[in-house]
Amino acid sequence: MTIARAAILAALFLFALPPIALAQDVTLMSRDGSVEISGTLLGFDGEYYRVDTIYGELTVDGSGVNCDGPACPSLTDYVAELQFSGAGSMGRVLLPALIEVFARKSGLQSEREIVDASHTRFILTDQKSGKTMGLFTLRLTNSDEGFADLLANEADIAMTLRELRPDEAALSREAGLGDMTVKGRSRVLALDALVPVVAPGNPLTRISASDLSKILSGEISNWAALGGPDAPVTLHLRNQHSGLWQAADDRLLRPVGKVVSDLALRYDSDPELVRAVERDPFGIGLTSVTGTGNAKPIALSGNCGFAMYANRKTIKTEDYPLTAPMFLYLPARRLPKLARDFLTFTRSNAAQIVIRRAGFTDQIPEEIAIDDQGARFANAIARSGEEIGLDELKRMVELLSDKTRLSLSFRFETGSARLDAHSRSNVEQLALALETGAFDTRQLLFVGFSDGDGSAVSNLAISLRRAKAVLTAVKKAAETANFEQMDLQAEAFGEAMPMACDDSAWGRKANRRVEVWLR
Repeated sequence: MTIARAAILAALFLFALPPIALAQDVTLMSRDGSVEISGTLLGFDGEYYRVDTIYGELTVDGSGVNCDGPACPSLTDYVAELQFSGAGSMGRVLLPALIEVFARKSGLQSEREIVDASHTRFILTDQKSGKTMGLFTLRLTNSDEGFADLLANEADIAMTLRELRPDEAALSREAGLGDMTVKGRSRVLALDALVPVVAPGNPLTRISASDLSKILSGEISNWAALGGPDAPVTLHLRNQHSGLWQAADDRLLRPVGKVVSDLALRYDSDPELVRAVERDPFGIGLTSVTGTGNAKPIALSGNCGFAMYANRKTIKTEDYPLTAPMFLYLPARRLPKLARDFLTFTRSNAAQIVIRRAGFTDQIPEEIAIDDQGARFANAIARSGEEIGLDELKRMVELLSDKTRLSLSFRFETGSARLDAHSRSNVEQLALALETGAFDTRQLLFVGFSDGDGSAVSNLAISLRRAKAVLTAVKKAAETANFEQMDLQAEAFGEAMPMACDDSAWGRKANRRVEVWLR
């Protein structure tokens, strides 16, 4: 983070001062001359001015005012500008591929310009007139820097590999960017996942999340503790600014009050890390599922759940516990129309194909046949006990046996009934599918499940409330859907089908979910 931006963030965090008068470089005057607004121009999207005034930041409709001052933009030569900043893994391959396909489908020519080692600019021009219509700039750093640039008004969109943290959300509100945790302020662009990897000759095939957490913190430092040889464990991790590492820290260490071992070897890229693991017979690392190289991925498991490997379906459903959504975070301000069109394009089927070709997991809803879910049902039967008997499991199987599961799932923030950021994005994704008629004439059953804390009766009630809440959220978001053409219902089975152990925060979160089943 640069000194200038660090100072800005420190000031926002420590002080709540009234706005300071800045150089008055624009004056907006209403057509009849009755209203005048002066201030520093922060942006113009071709339709609206964004001005920092003595009253705070104001957005003014350009059609109703005249602009006077040295910073006034040309209305006839306007070029839409969009600044991205953040995770390099998103900005090196994924965003460029999406921008180029979006340009082609919009009748625009895209030209890629390498500004320097960390900046790439795309110049979008009209194919017929040759007029420059847009400049999209990508600053490739990391998730931390993406949020910092957003707060410092040096970026319009942050590219991140983890969710916004509470301190960043507070700073966003202080900076006038709005509540970045509400619907519409973030969207999931694609899906990645973190996978543990070992050398090809290592006999380890699976590891529990609890043991993985202990390895990361240094509590387990010898393979003998895992049934292996008497040899020290070498830990290979990405550097502390890596968004994927921060996502792992948020899932595996922070919830249990642990910190990463000081003995971990750190790397600036996944390929470096993977090459080191490949050569280390006693090493273990965490890397992206898209870049495991010749290292051996191992499954995550638990005493009360079956082993789970990271693949397209388990990542899409978030059944794999270390799924890592790739986020775009947007402040509560209006973006240029060309930018809004691009963001709309990122949810289209054409964009999902681009995402898959780039090596990441797309978000096209898939139907998963019940025949492909035998392990989940077998695990439910094996875990049945006094509170969840075979009669309840029979009811579940009978209700779901003639249906297919949709790959979109909904999960909740730890200790809250509020959907997490990924699930809030899934609400929008499913709502869009309903609006386009993708599920006309179908029945959509929203099925709630819970963790095992508390009584089975109360968990059943809680899971039903959550299923109904998700159903309501989807219907509210699908403003133009014709609900007469489909049947939406809610059901629940409480703790009947656990996906993970309840002895950890992430395990309980994995079990507290709402699935969608189709007939």
